[in-house]
Amino acid sequence: MFNIVFENNTDYNIDLTQVQTIKDYLKVGELELILTNDDEMREINLTTRGFDKSTDVLSFPYLSMPNTPVGSIVISIDYLKSYSIEYKNSIEDEFALLFIHGILHILGYDHEVDNGEHRDKEEEIINHFNLPKSLIIRND
Repeated sequence: MFNIVFENNTDYNIDLTQVQTIKDYLKVGELELILTNDDEMREINLTTRGFDKSTDVLSFPYLSMPNTPVGSIVISIDYLKSYSIEYKNSIEDEFALLFIHGILHILGYDHEVDNGEHRDKEEEIINHFNLPKSLIIRND
C-alpha cells in the first residue's frame, strides 16, 4: 500500500506500525501525518479554523489528484499524553484512536452533521483492531 509521510515535530518517538495497518485496512492512499505540540496545534487551529485554542486532532482532506496524498492529519502529543493518563491507555493506542478519527474525516465522515455514520465506522475499526474506546464513543 501507499506510505504515510510522517513529520514528527516533537521529541517523542512513536511507532507507526499500527496506524499504517489501519490505513492499509481502509485502503487509503498516501497520507501526511504530523505529530506536534499544543502550541503549534493552537496556531494551526487558529489559522485554518479560526479557533484560538489547541485541539487533539485536525484533518485536512486534499483535492483528489493522481499521485498526491489524500490529506493531512495533525495530532497533538500533549493531548495524547493527557488522554493516555486519563484513560489508562498507551500513547500508541491513543495515537491510533485519533488517527482513526482523523482519517475518517479525510474519507468524508463528519460526526458533527451526520446521523452517526462516523461514530459507527469508528467503532467498527476500533473493534476490528481491538483498541480501547475512542472519544466519540466515550462521549456517548
